[in-house]
Order: sequence, then structure tokens, then C-alpha cells
Amino acid sequence: MEQQMHLAFEGLCCHAADDDPEASQPAPPPDVDALIDEGAIFYVSHSGGKDSQAMYAILRERIPHAQLVVVHADLGRVEWEGVKEHIEATIDHPLNVVRANKTLLDMVRHRHATRPHVPSWPSPSHRQCTSDLKRNPIQRFIRQDMKARRATLAVNCVGLRAAESTARAKRPEWSRNKELSRAGRTVWDWNAVHRLSTEDVFATIRAAGQQPHWAYATGNERLSCVFCIMASSSDLANGRQQRPELYAEYLQIEQETGWTMFAGESLADRSS
Repeated sequence: MEQQMHLAFEGLCCHAADDDPEASQPAPPPDVDALIDEGAIFYVSHSGGKDSQAMYAILRERIPHAQLVVVHADLGRVEWEGVKEHIEATIDHPLNVVRANKTLLDMVRHRHATRPHVPSWPSPSHRQCTSDLKRNPIQRFIRQDMKARRATLAVNCVGLRAAESTARAKRPEWSRNKELSRAGRTVWDWNAVHRLSTEDVFATIRAAGQQPHWAYATGNERLSCVFCIMASSSDLANGRQQRPELYAEYLQIEQETGWTMFAGESLADRSS
């Protein structure tokens, strides 16, 4: 555990990369101990996946219990079964569950009904599912919770890792959240496990005496929606096997809208 914590916390005073277009804060990132001393609330965005689980295991060893809050964006039927139960079994804090006022499949059908000439499904370059179903509900919760606590300083902890993709490798570990840093609030976004490898992540979970969500044991590499636009073919094939009724519904919506889930490729093709 100490090795994983060292990897996650070392070099906290390094600057965000100057050439990163997503680095929204030019000033040096804050020191974690200083944030703790100033009473910052650390919000852990927990998907139930391995990275979130490892992140929480690390943070609970460093952040005072009263300053750590866990929040999960519930994706409804398109989420892997048992996600909320898995999170609750592996944390020592209450789980705050937030939901958007729509689902992914609602979004797809609505887009087809209102804009039938554009693709109905989200895509890696237009990830409305992430913004509308995850980020926005979690940010709404953070605003409301900070107001209830009369808190003015917070950290939004997210389990994004550099090893996952080139785009994520370019993201800074720390940046100031412009949307939340208003009305007297200062909120930082922290990719707290940004430097960890996949092996480090699983080692951290084992060191905590835990197991990852059951979907990993069946072959999944990631855990998000059962049929995620960012998923590998093997993860989609596993979802097809585990959730045949949901798979059939996705194919039905492809037929209804006339748009395949992936550009020029059906879920049936991608998951075969």
C-alpha cells in the first residue's frame, strides 16, 4: 500500500504541462497536506471500476475521514449489475448516489426524434453521455453539498490514468475546475491515480484486502456502461454474453434510429 500511495502522491507540487490545452490553471497545483489543513472536502467520484476503487483505497489512508465524501453517478439499466453494492462493500463512508433526469437510451431516442439527420449515439469525440449522465450530476451534488457544509474549498477526485490512452496521458494531474470555482468556491480537479499502471491499480486493491468488481473476473478490462462507446471489442463481447436482453435492446434502437452505435459499425459487429 505504501508504494502505491507514494506513486500517487509524489511530486504534488509539479506544474501542469504548459503545452496541455486542457490545463485550465497556470499556477502550481496545491499541496495535499495544505488542502487538508485548510479543511478542503475531497469528493471521490466512484464508478465502481478498478481505478476508482484503488483511488479510494489510497485516499482513505491520507485524507481525514470527515473530509472524504464518496459519490456515484447511477447509470441505471445500462450499468453493470451490482456496481452500487460493490462500492458500498469496499468503502468506509456513506455512498451518495446521484442520477440524471434521463438515461443513455433516452438520450439516443430523443436525439433521433429531434435531429434524425445526425448520429443518434454518442461518440468518443462527442461524449454527451459522460457530461450529461456523470459529470453534471456529480458537479451538482458537489455544489449542493458544499453549500450545506458551508465549505469554500474542495477537491474533485477522479480516477483517470495516463496509461489508459494518449489523451488521458496529456491531462494534468491537477487543474482548477472553472465551472465549480464560482460563488466563493474554489474547487480543484485531481486525477489522483494518474501515474499508476494497471498492475499498480490491482496491487492497490489487493493490498486493501479487496477484490475488484466481478465483471473483471469474467474478462472485462474496464467497467462503465455494459456497452460503452469506449469499450474494447472483448468487453463488448463479454457484455453481450452477460446481458443478452440489454444487447437485444441496443440492436433494436439501432434499427429504430437507422444509426449504428459505432461509426459505420453495429454493436453486433463490434462485439462478435
